[in-house]
Amino acid sequence: MKKIMLALVYTALAVGANPSFAQGVDIAALRDGDMNKLVVHDAPVATSTVAFDLADDAGPATLEDWNGKYVLINFWATWCAPCRKEMPQLNALQKEFGGDDFEVLTIATGRNSPEGIIRFFEEAGVDSLPRHQDPKQALASQMGIFGLPISVIMDRDGKEIARLRGDADWSSDSARSIIKALIDGSSDS
Repeated sequence: MKKIMLALVYTALAVGANPSFAQGVDIAALRDGDMNKLVVHDAPVATSTVAFDLADDAGPATLEDWNGKYVLINFWATWCAPCRKEMPQLNALQKEFGGDDFEVLTIATGRNSPEGIIRFFEEAGVDSLPRHQDPKQALASQMGIFGLPISVIMDRDGKEIARLRGDADWSSDSARSIIKALIDGSSDS
């Protein structure tokens, strides 16, 4: 009986430590194609509390401001060719799933003029994503963002649960299934 109890406690702790199962969701099992590059962490990772600049000089913000919802943070730059390819897909993901439970948060890191960002979004047909900036790369540096694009998925508690280096097809069935499963709290949907 003692061994059974220990096994149950160990299983509960192991499942609770895995973010892909934390909400009853196995997002790792939903990866296919480009989404195979999505690294799902064994345990949630703390994110930075460093401030970044909101679009249109609306002041500073931190990632903590998005606690309570799943967030796909995309670090990008105007000079980044793969970013140009994936930004319209991220825009579509925001249009489909954005709301109280999920948001795509785009943060231009490094030297990107506000005018250049506006031009980039216009040329790419992006109309539903924020134009936030991390001009001194303070947030990017603290989060280990080296190379662009990099996308980070943050859970409702503001912890990083997954990371994808490089570009990906965010309009794929796999990407959409992962986001939907997080929002719904079940990979059975």
